[in-house]
Amino acid sequence: MTQAADSAGRQSGAGSAPSILIAGAGATGGAFGTYLLEAGRKVTFLLRQARAATLREEGLHFTSPDADRTNQVDVITAEELTAAPRTFDLVIVAVKAGGLDSVIDDIGPAVGEQTTIIPFLNGMAQIEKLQTRYPGQVLGGFVKIVGTIRDGAVVQLTDLAVMTIGDLHGADVPTRISEALDVPGFKLQTVAGIIDGLWEKWTFIAAAGVVTCLFRAPVGAIMEAGGRSNVHAIIDELEAVAAAAGHPVSEASHAMTLKMLTEDGSAFTSSLYRDVTAGLPSETEHILGDLSLKAEELGVATPLLDLTLVQLRAGEAQKRP
Repeated sequence: MTQAADSAGRQSGAGSAPSILIAGAGATGGAFGTYLLEAGRKVTFLLRQARAATLREEGLHFTSPDADRTNQVDVITAEELTAAPRTFDLVIVAVKAGGLDSVIDDIGPAVGEQTTIIPFLNGMAQIEKLQTRYPGQVLGGFVKIVGTIRDGAVVQLTDLAVMTIGDLHGADVPTRISEALDVPGFKLQTVAGIIDGLWEKWTFIAAAGVVTCLFRAPVGAIMEAGGRSNVHAIIDELEAVAAAAGHPVSEASHAMTLKMLTEDGSAFTSSLYRDVTAGLPSETEHILGDLSLKAEELGVATPLLDLTLVQLRAGEAQKRP
């Protein structure tokens, strides 16, 4: 099924709903942005020129487990935003970690005194960088979604779609923000201990990255090959880093990680694995490299993480001229 939607028509009933700028229209920004748009939110995507041109011409094609549709969307480039600044109530940063430094500058003309910024990037480094540039305006956030880009379209691969946000210092999330983001299509969670949640997310994606990249296979194939005990060792190793940092992984999160990374017959792979095997720019250093540095700083041995880093870095070195 294909459906076209006029973004202006969808947004006409939004009233005083906060204006939302989403930096990035990849697997994360494209998926959550589509759900927000389809709920009548006032959404604009901040994109590189080539991606902006494509979406202006073809719309944003999004495939979820239950539907396949194309929406016409509002887009703006960094050059256009600089030439004609306009502030937004909420700025969502949903780019790959390697694009953060440029995006921090790009969103400048969109950030007013009352603007709230929520980064949905892997790892922890983005929090400090954004807080330094935009003090007091950053919330913590992370998402759980399995998605990819396929022939320019955003594809959500499973039903899992959860957005978690929280104040970095434990205060309540402003009602206008939580109401704006509470839409059908994904589950919104607001939590007081967002830093703990960010560490849990980092630990999980790192474990998934180590497991699938070290063994170069989906979870089900790793289990069939007898890798279950190795996966347990990887999870224990990385969760020890979180514990040493003062953010121990909860029993529920540990159980979820263990289930996802040891499930017989599972086709699950990490986004890091998919990027590496497709020859795309990866977040190796932001997910695994930063965690290795943190482990060294804390005095926690991480031989399996370090072995995976050697493998991935060696592969990157072979691509260089």
